Amino acid sequence: MSAFGVYVHWPFCKAKCPYCDFNSHVRHAPVDATGFAQSLVDELRWMKARTPGRTVTSIFFGGGTPSLMPPAAVGTVLDGIAALWPVAPDAEITLEANPTSVEAEHFRGYRSAGVNRVSVGVQALNQDDLTALGRQHTPEEALAAFRLAASIFPRVSFDMIYARPGQTLESWREELARALTEQQGHMSLYQLTIEPETRFADLHAAGKLLVPGDDLAADLYDLTQEMTEAAGLAAYEVSNHARAGGESRHNLLYWRYGEYAGVGPGAHSRLIDGGNRLALAAEKHPETWRDLVTARGHGIAQEETVSPEEQAREMLLMGLRISEGIDLQAYARLSNRPISSGRIAALSDLGLVRHENARLKATPAGRKILNAVIAELAD
Repeated sequence: MSAFGVYVHWPFCKAKCPYCDFNSHVRHAPVDATGFAQSLVDELRWMKARTPGRTVTSIFFGGGTPSLMPPAAVGTVLDGIAALWPVAPDAEITLEANPTSVEAEHFRGYRSAGVNRVSVGVQALNQDDLTALGRQHTPEEALAAFRLAASIFPRVSFDMIYARPGQTLESWREELARALTEQQGHMSLYQLTIEPETRFADLHAAGKLLVPGDDLAADLYDLTQEMTEAAGLAAYEVSNHARAGGESRHNLLYWRYGEYAGVGPGAHSRLIDGGNRLALAAEKHPETWRDLVTARGHGIAQEETVSPEEQAREMLLMGLRISEGIDLQAYARLSNRPISSGRIAALSDLGLVRHENARLKATPAGRKILNAVIAELAD
């Protein structure tokens, strides 16, 4: 693939949300944003040496909470990327943002720095659920911030979590309908999952947090698909919906099993070196990562060559999430063997996959049990 992405991880948050298992950290003293931004540029310089001849087609600031970065720090990182690689004229540059009023004040600065897409973490449109999710904004602040973002950036995403504790079909129908009147062509709608080593996991294990059961979760998923499709937002991925042309190009790069360099604490990379695909992971602790970058130019804690078998499994895992599916010939080249035609036929008979024009796609029914489908195909 000619696409090449850069992921930038900003690990700091005001508070740790109880459902979050991302590499995020709370610091009660002010963060040296200027120094961390320079360390990101230093690690980017090391990544450049590993990726000659690439052209950057997308950049994504994730976290943590990237909207806590001062606009000048974002500009430093973007200027660093532009000095190291050619950047495509139409490159997508996304920043994840929390919709508090303080962070929204940064929006114009981010746009001036070069950001052209913002993913706004609204998460819920009622106060009780926002409080339970550990969010530090109100529904009114969230909508005001989203509207401000939509007036500044060419592309914005309205992001929410559903299948929340106590949620019903009726309440989600009303909430999603309200969100659909606000969205501007892209929505990321994620089912709440209980992740290990989170506060929600502890509460769930103690019986103090009740989430929708499998049947209700499936009904909530179906309702989400129905309402977004009716609004003209196609489900181009399990949890992502967009009008034609509004898809997240950076995330599509991941799902298409493309190449990307990740910098920052805990960031992951998939780089192609000759005929090998390399998996890299950085040190997670922010200050330790920064010390490593200062000492040796990078904070990489792990690097390994991904075997053909694991590459093929990763391609299945990522590619069957998207509506376009996977190229079966590309899969066979990676794994050195094709997927069993008998297994494809059996899953097709069950209505879980479709085989069209040398591509394999999960059906809507197959997406609901995607892990099982992948396990059957990869076995």
